[in-house]
Amino acid sequence: MSETSVPFRAGREGYASFRIPAVVVSGRGTVLAFCEGRVGSQEDFGNIDIVLKRSTDGGRTWGPLQVAAQHGTNLAGNPAPVVLDTGRILLVHVRNAASATEDRIRRGLVAAADGRRIWVTHSDDDGATWSSPREITSQVKRASWRWYATTPGHGLQLSGGGRVVVPANHSLPPTGSDSGTEGKYNGGHSLLSDDRGQTWRIGYVDDNTDGYINVNETTAAELPDGRLYFNTRNDSPAPGTRADAHSADRGASLIKPFRPQAGLTGPVVEGALLQLPGGGPLLFSGPADPGFRALMTLRASADAGVTWRVAHTVDGLPAAYSDLVLTDPGTVGLLYETGDFSAYETITFRRVPIAALS
Repeated sequence: MSETSVPFRAGREGYASFRIPAVVVSGRGTVLAFCEGRVGSQEDFGNIDIVLKRSTDGGRTWGPLQVAAQHGTNLAGNPAPVVLDTGRILLVHVRNAASATEDRIRRGLVAAADGRRIWVTHSDDDGATWSSPREITSQVKRASWRWYATTPGHGLQLSGGGRVVVPANHSLPPTGSDSGTEGKYNGGHSLLSDDRGQTWRIGYVDDNTDGYINVNETTAAELPDGRLYFNTRNDSPAPGTRADAHSADRGASLIKPFRPQAGLTGPVVEGALLQLPGGGPLLFSGPADPGFRALMTLRASADAGVTWRVAHTVDGLPAAYSDLVLTDPGTVGLLYETGDFSAYETITFRRVPIAALS
């Protein structure tokens, strides 16, 4: 039977809203639930911190709220945590330049240097405290990119203590008037590190400027055969609202550009991936109602993301962003936005037995 707990509830603990969940399990087995704590409203701009709660019992109960990253009264957001083989936990995230408004950044009207910038911090004590943040913008952002967002959700360290991979997305500057949201086109790329987060570079870049697929919020999983699978929110009129791609060189390039994945029915929204170990399926979490952010559902693929089946329906309530983690050998943890009448009332954690996904 599934168990649920609520680590974040809107209007509590000094924040009007909590959004954009990300979850990992540390080397010591602690569940770390991250999200954006939005001080003044539910909006994507303004005074936003990255907050964290920790659980030492598999997500059944939670410790006090912590601030993992902040930027004064400006935005620090899009948490992308990665647990390394050394035990260190990286937290890659974005910050707005203090003088840049979110609206102008989204519309491509702010130069890259004055728009969103990319930072990384880390914890060596199981998420209890966090290092001073370090900026990596010059390593992972091209001068032509305006809008920029990491993931949402967790990043990856590949098997064997290898490369760190964090999916991201960006916008290109508008080519005409300033009427388009997030510039004229969106694109996707990956952040790569081969020295456990000390230095970074850009991996694949997918800029589709014909408007057929606009790569947006992207998540990744390492498949049993060593390939990487990327699945993205698609905001263009291709079949369905999602697209996917594979990489055979650990995220440096794509075998083929992102193409429509109409097998995942749902609204335009972020989704999350988790590859189960031991020959288990690839999982995807996201709302399954085709027209609304509702009906949170886990779907499973036995063929590396080519086809999908419904594995577990949570309920019929409003639901939006999510992330997935393996909490123990028999349990998947789902951290997701939900509520009785709005998807943004809580961020809830649900423990789902793997046996219930067959």
